[in-house]
Amino acid sequence: MRLNLSNLGVMTLAIACSLTAAFWVNQLGDRGQAQAAVVPVTASAVATAAPAPATGPDTRIARSEDGHYWAEARMNVRTGGRPIRVMVDTGASVVALTRADAERLGVHVTAADFSGTIITAAGRVRAAPVTLASVSIGGTRVNDVEALVIENGLPHSLLGMSYLGRLSSFTATPTTLTLKS
Repeated sequence: MRLNLSNLGVMTLAIACSLTAAFWVNQLGDRGQAQAAVVPVTASAVATAAPAPATGPDTRIARSEDGHYWAEARMNVRTGGRPIRVMVDTGASVVALTRADAERLGVHVTAADFSGTIITAAGRVRAAPVTLASVSIGGTRVNDVEALVIENGLPHSLLGMSYLGRLSSFTATPTTLTLKS
């Protein structure tokens, strides 16, 4: 597929509203050559309200001995939810789940669901896009969070910018990470 240039003006306005587009534009074709996907964007899509911001009280996460910020995230696919241990990663565009963590949440993906390829520090990996009904760290909650289930090679799940970017702010000190809704 090639980029539909007739929508270019509208698409330019919508880029800030569509974090997922970067995932699909980097998708690889059958021959391993980068191809741009057609991202259907209409004027009504541009006018759509931004995702709801985070709610709840501020949350503090202590820096662990390994130098990372680890948190227990309560993730919901439908109702209920389960705790998943995640590493906070401001370099990750979206929440990234290991296949095992996705299964624990009730997200069952098949080989056909791994429809995209992303580039990580470890190289190219296949990923399946999903939407989490909510993600909460402490009392700081975000609804309708974009995430990817990584097929192989992810040692632990990551709390990326599809959650962090919906906060009013987050600040890191040498000992604490503070999430503000």
